[in-house]
Order: sequence, then structure tokens, then C-alpha cells
Amino acid sequence: MKKNILIGMVAVLALGLVASTAMARGPGYGRGQGYGPQNGCPAVSNLTAEQTSRIQAIQQENFQEITPLREQLFAKRTELRNLWVTQNPDQAKIAALQKEMLDIRAQLQEKSNNARLEVRQVLTPEQQAQIGTYGPGMGRMGGRMGRW
Repeated sequence: MKKNILIGMVAVLALGLVASTAMARGPGYGRGQGYGPQNGCPAVSNLTAEQTSRIQAIQQENFQEITPLREQLFAKRTELRNLWVTQNPDQAKIAALQKEMLDIRAQLQEKSNNARLEVRQVLTPEQQAQIGTYGPGMGRMGGRMGRW
């Protein structure tokens, strides 16, 4: 019995190590992130250099704002895993932790939505119309697929 618990804990620690290594790689700016293939900028024609730099600044600001939240979410996820591998998982603690994780995810979504809206304000009406053609795409973020 003790051997199974030890094996489970080693597996959780190994997963945590792999996940922390993946998170340390950073945001993965480049093709495919956001609305199109232009290095994280919306896939619209005739972006000025000023628009491109402003969009990149918005994305960088957003990344800096969400980084602490992502770290909190990672810590909560690790804590939740540790609760699940105990002999008698505490249902109340698990439920409370899941609620906290949902709250953090909601904050992340809100910040992401605000950044998207801010990017749209940088674009002309003609450029904004082009965004609807592409829609939000899948992109590399932190070494895995995900929406911007």
C-alpha cells in the first residue's frame, strides 16, 4: 500500500517537473498566435508599422498581466493533484480549490478579451472587417496548442 502511494507521488512530482519546464518556455510568440499568421498580429492587410508595434505592445502587456495568474493556476493545479493522491481526499478542500481555479480562469479570460478588444481599436474599420474572415485561430502558447 505504501509502495503504491510512493509511486503515485513520484508520478505527480514527475508530471509537475515536466509541466513547469513547459511553462518556463514562455509565450511562444510567432506564427499562428492570435488572429493570423503575421507574428501574432491580426491577419489583415495594410497594417502600418505603428499598428504592428502597438498590437505587439498590447500582446506583451497582456502576457505580463496574465503571467501571475497563470502561475497561480499552475500552483492550484499542483495542489489539487496532491489532494487527489492522498489516502482520503478532502472533498471540501477539493471543491474549494476547483472554485478558486475557475475564478482564476475567468480572470484570464476577461484579460484576454480586453486585450482583443484593445487590438481591434488599433485597426481601421476596413481592417476590423477582415478579422471576421479569419476568426480567432489556434496558436502555439507556452509549448502547447491554445487560443490567444
